[in-house]
This record gives sequence, C-alpha cells and structure tokens, in this order.
Amino acid sequence: MAARLWRLRGRLTAAFSSAAGAGRAPPAEPLTERRQAGGVRTIVLNNPRRRNALSLPMLQSLRRDLLHDVKSRELRVIVIAAEGPVFCSGHDLKELSSEDDVKHHSQVFELCAEVMTLIQKLPVPVIAKVNGLATAAGCQLVASCDIAVASEKSQFATPGVNIGLFCSTPAVALGRSLPRKVALEMLFTGEPLSAHEALMHGLISKVVPEDKLEEETMKISQKICESSKSVLALGKATFYRQITQDLDTAYKITTKVMVDNLTLRDGQEGIEAFVQKRKPVWSHSQEEKK
Repeated sequence: MAARLWRLRGRLTAAFSSAAGAGRAPPAEPLTERRQAGGVRTIVLNNPRRRNALSLPMLQSLRRDLLHDVKSRELRVIVIAAEGPVFCSGHDLKELSSEDDVKHHSQVFELCAEVMTLIQKLPVPVIAKVNGLATAAGCQLVASCDIAVASEKSQFATPGVNIGLFCSTPAVALGRSLPRKVALEMLFTGEPLSAHEALMHGLISKVVPEDKLEEETMKISQKICESSKSVLALGKATFYRQITQDLDTAYKITTKVMVDNLTLRDGQEGIEAFVQKRKPVWSHSQEEKK
C-alpha cells in the first residue's frame, strides 16, 4: 500500500511540475484549439507534451478563445476539454523559477486569476470535460467552471504543498466548491480525490465511463442550447452575484432580477408559448418586450 501511494504521489508531482526539465521553445501545435458547431464552442487544451500546463502563453490563448465573439447569438455553451492523459497540471514551474523576476511571477498569477473569474462572468455556461488528472491550477480551472463532467479515471489534487508552493490561488475556487474541511485536507496533504469522491463533495457535476464522456457532455450542452441565451446570461450573472450575499440581500437581488426577467422579450415569449402550448421561439436578445 505504501509503495502504491508513493508511486501515485510521484505521478501527481510529475504532472504538477509539468515537464520541468524541458526547454521553453513553443510547441508546433497551437496551445489551444477552438471549434464550434450547433451553438457549442469546444476549447481544447492542446499541449499534452507539457501536460497542458497553464503557462503564460497557454493562459493567453485560453483567454482569447473564451472571449472570441462571445456576444454572438450563435454561441450558447463553452466546453473546455484537453488532449492527453492529463487534463491540466497547473502552472508551468519553469516560469516560476528564480530565473524570472517577481514582475513576471505576478503576471502569471494575475492572468490566471483573470481567466478563472472570466469564466464565471461570461454570458454562457462553461462546462469542463475532464478525462484524466487535474492538479493545482488545473483543479482550480475545473472548480471555476459552471458545470464539470468527468470520466471515472479522472483525479483531482492540489499537491503544491509537496514542492513548497502552497496552492493558495486554487484554494479560492476549491473553497467555494467544496466543504471547507475537504478543501483543506486536499491543500494540506496534496492527496488526490477520485472522480467519485469529487462528485460526492461537489467539485464536479457528473461521473461517467470514459466512453460516455463526450456523449454526456454534449447531452448537457444541447439541453442548454434549447433555452434563451439572454435568460441564461441573466440567470448566471445573478447566481454568482447573490451566492456571496446574506440571505436577505440575496432575496432582494433575485426578486428584482425576476421582475427584470419578465420584461425581456424572451421572458414573455416563454410564458406565452407555455400558455399557448407551443414551442417558444427565442430571440436571444436583451431587448425588453414592447
């Protein structure tokens, strides 16, 4: 048992270190790939050789793909996936060595925080499709998404403590997704959660067999695409706004938003379609009903 745990810790540390011995030459392939069909944009982390580490260029590429034509009515859902056996190993530790100055280190962490918060500010739901290991800032990325679907083989960890770099920024997302004591155990020990443990504690939404991961992710995406983009955007923004408030304030915020929702063209269209027993025809517009 001890040997097995030692081997597992070794794999986690290797993933977190993200090819620390490799040079910094940019890969031939783009760091992220973006494709879109039927309202669903899939962004693929595409640097498996470096375990999809969130290097500064990777974060910049991910931000570009998230923001690309984000107000288009054709965009309804974003899915973040990855190539290779590691979903994302976290920061590239080569960028955090003493060879780089504090200014560069700050740039890395500030851009990472910007991307993580951007995900929750986008007007469409963002789904993490996880098939493998997600460590440190990679685990933070999963926790920052609105929905996360994972294969049974996936694992989640914040092993920074094992190399002397406590996962303080990942702790922000973990502490808002997991019970405090579960998050702190992950942060203090670096030990991983299995996919089923992550589901039980609320880090992810669903666990499916690996061969069903694409099907289940698309099923959720297509269901979201059936709703009004404007209504979903209002609902998502309100959810994150109220969740940090006390109960009375949260109800004041959401009561006003419910009234605002009724003024939207799609708010009235949905009610009229229900009364008339027909399928709604969404405008996906923020315009008010006249």
